[in-house]
Amino acid sequence: MKHTEQHQRGTRPAEHRSDILAGRHAVMEAMKAGRGINRILLADGLHGSGVRELRDLAREYGVATDVVSRSKLDAAVPEGVRHQGVIAYAAPVSYVSVEEIIAAARARGEDPLLLLLDGIEDPQNLGALLRTADAAGVHGILLPRRHSVPLTETVARVSAGALEYVPVARIGNIAQTMRALKEQGFWIAGADMDGTETYDRANLTGALVLVIGSEGRGMSRLTREICDFTVRLPMCGKINSLNASAAGAILMYEAQRQRRAKAAVPHG
Repeated sequence: MKHTEQHQRGTRPAEHRSDILAGRHAVMEAMKAGRGINRILLADGLHGSGVRELRDLAREYGVATDVVSRSKLDAAVPEGVRHQGVIAYAAPVSYVSVEEIIAAARARGEDPLLLLLDGIEDPQNLGALLRTADAAGVHGILLPRRHSVPLTETVARVSAGALEYVPVARIGNIAQTMRALKEQGFWIAGADMDGTETYDRANLTGALVLVIGSEGRGMSRLTREICDFTVRLPMCGKINSLNASAAGAILMYEAQRQRRAKAAVPHG
């Protein structure tokens, strides 16, 4: 990678951690119940009012739908399961809204610290980032719906349980989300190998969004432009970049260190 709400959930029982939901009614009821849905697959040639209703509901909940061959759906579900031309990949936990994350942090009297992941596609990195986010007191993670790995069983396993405690919000347009947060008083710091400040000299206190880019490309150009400032990690060796989860861990802990130091300073 180029340098480019703490909200507690109860542990869900094993029967609610299945990856695949089959059938139109099962998928629709899961969305209505607030279940985290990563993606819906529809069989090619599927038509009718029920399909239109499903598409409308998916659009309302911001869930991506893709049309695939019926043979692909047959291969995705266990033998004997009737999918009726519709399956959904469900997250191990439910996603929350950005507003919920912020409100939970404010309710605790804390300045929100958010982690926005721009193009993280490796579930191992996402799981590791979740684990560090829990340890470092990050209030929530913002995960784009497109071009990012969703919450899966692999992510949950690598997170070593942290996924149950760190809220994750799925966002649509990254640029729009960043601009909306800036309007709410957030500062946005992007990790970049050519950052304007070193990580330990940048001010990482207050309402803050830390942006970590993809493993290979770093942040997108537009994301970098919207950041208020960028921070870099000094590289003293022969390798000029760090793994996304390693860079993210350093920045999250530096933000936590600065916040503790600020809180320890007597007021008045």
